[in-house]
Amino acid sequence: MQAEIPRVVIAGTHSGCGKTTIASGLMAALVTRGCTVQPFKTGPDFIDPSHHTLICGRPSRNLDFCMMGETGIRRTFAAASAGAEIAVIEGAMGLFDGREGSDTASAAHVARILKAPVILVVDVHAVSRSVHAVVKGFRDFDPRVKIAGIIYNKIGSDRHRQMIAQEEFVPALGWVPKQLESEVKSRHLGLVMAHESPAMKTYGRVIAESCDLDRILDIARAAPPLNIPVPVAQKTPAARHRPVIGVARDDAFCFYYQDNLDRLARAGAELRPFSPIADTEPDVDAIYIGGGYPELHAEALERSRCRQFIRDRAAAGIPIYGECGGLMYLCGSLEADREYEMAGVLPARAVMTKKLQALGYVHGAFGSRPDLWTGTVAFRGHEFHYSRVECGPDARFAIRLGQGAGIRSGNDGLTEYNTIGTYTHAYFTDAFCRKFVAAAAAFKKR
Repeated sequence: MQAEIPRVVIAGTHSGCGKTTIASGLMAALVTRGCTVQPFKTGPDFIDPSHHTLICGRPSRNLDFCMMGETGIRRTFAAASAGAEIAVIEGAMGLFDGREGSDTASAAHVARILKAPVILVVDVHAVSRSVHAVVKGFRDFDPRVKIAGIIYNKIGSDRHRQMIAQEEFVPALGWVPKQLESEVKSRHLGLVMAHESPAMKTYGRVIAESCDLDRILDIARAAPPLNIPVPVAQKTPAARHRPVIGVARDDAFCFYYQDNLDRLARAGAELRPFSPIADTEPDVDAIYIGGGYPELHAEALERSRCRQFIRDRAAAGIPIYGECGGLMYLCGSLEADREYEMAGVLPARAVMTKKLQALGYVHGAFGSRPDLWTGTVAFRGHEFHYSRVECGPDARFAIRLGQGAGIRSGNDGLTEYNTIGTYTHAYFTDAFCRKFVAAAAAFKKR
């Protein structure tokens, strides 16, 4: 079907040029103006979308070709944009930076798939006329990508702006002054999460004062209609028959793809948030523990009664799926500033490291245990962590990776009982969600 969705990609020349600040500020400025804004982020990111979601009041979605494919990007984009007046898509890294140095999965690639105009953020700190060589290079590099305007970031003074404005090769849509008082802090996995710092929202005023919002809206509205594949309708069981999957949601566990949660719900699950930090013992039929920062909250996790609850429920056979931080929590212990006791479900200990242990896309398949609830299901995802998991001699793995490091030697999905812990942040398939929900339903009937 054809869909007319006003849209724009906010991309940068490189990481650190200010595109996250500009994109978030633009979202905030448009929301303040009364627009309904649907946010997106290219690539496998959890942190920037948390800021988008807080600002826009609508869940930010990831658009990643390597995990979703072209059809998946279009479907997610169209479904999430329903009811929105404009879609704002924040790019990752530089505009043309894709997988393994290629164009694949770059912000430019996503812009081409969605026929979306690009607004390029250019950092002009310590440069004036030379910036136009950069702008012309980006404009001409790939004729398939329409760079509709430039937002110049870190303008030092009126004179600095005037020097740059003497020439124009792509229309200037904004002149953003250097901001010192509202910088968002970072840590080893990126910026802090939105619930830890609302500073991104403050950039809305700056963008409203320094950018031409009317022209940006006109550019977004001029985007051509999109051909969107029509999804196959799925029957959803009545609420009383739905198994309940408990989803760990607190400061320690906050990395989730919204599409994963939606797919689990469409597959028939009721999703019920709970907090492993806060001593909660949820009445659930399965448990999903996403990634996050258990190392920053290890003392609270060790002290919480939820740790024993998870261990007991695992021994009783409840299906549990943990990713990255969830994997670390399911281990026997976690070594950070000292060693903390964790849930003790998996025969391993997690150790924080100063050196990056893995970063990149992953693909593989479940199936090494014939009795495991996942069956033989292929998947794609991403891994990014500063920790390692030291497994016991009798460790068993549920996943063999075709690409990626995993836990050990290309094996991922450390498993015990009906519990699986992975370093992979998987982009769930419908097949995996059906298996997970079916396992929860089977446990519910026991």
